[in-house]
Amino acid sequence: MVFLHGTVIMHRGGLGKSPNERGEQVEENEESVHRYEDYVPVDNAIKKLRKWQQQGAEIIYLSSHQSEEDTRKDRKVLSNYNFPDAPVLYRRGKETYAEIAERVMPDILVEDNCESIGGESEMTFPRVKPQKKKLIKSIIVNEFSGIDNLPDDINQLRRFTETR
Repeated sequence: MVFLHGTVIMHRGGLGKSPNERGEQVEENEESVHRYEDYVPVDNAIKKLRKWQQQGAEIIYLSSHQSEEDTRKDRKVLSNYNFPDAPVLYRRGKETYAEIAERVMPDILVEDNCESIGGESEMTFPRVKPQKKKLIKSIIVNEFSGIDNLPDDINQLRRFTETR
């Protein structure tokens, strides 16, 4: 399971900016942050996801949205940039990210640290029930830094230890 916003896609205004500058744009409510249909890949995320998929990984995306309409925009961005085809899950009603993760029980959960929007309180894995956490490998990357530095090899990814 790979989180979308801030992990593998971002607002268009973040192009050419550092991860910190991208976060500042979110904090300052820069106009492109809310134009979800114009989102772009973070660095080489597509290439990395394709490598994992070629090794047999089943990709599932997790959106920050809570409506089918906005999630449709995510799907369009993924399609436009030729991301690996995969389901896009989103929160419905009062559902939390953790509840989605607990229902799906991915082997690996890749998400960013949500620094610009509240940090750990906005993340998925910290809210997963302790007994289920034991069954999910959590990989947390710095917000807007992408996944380029994660291992290409899916087996190495399973054993990956973060160096944030």
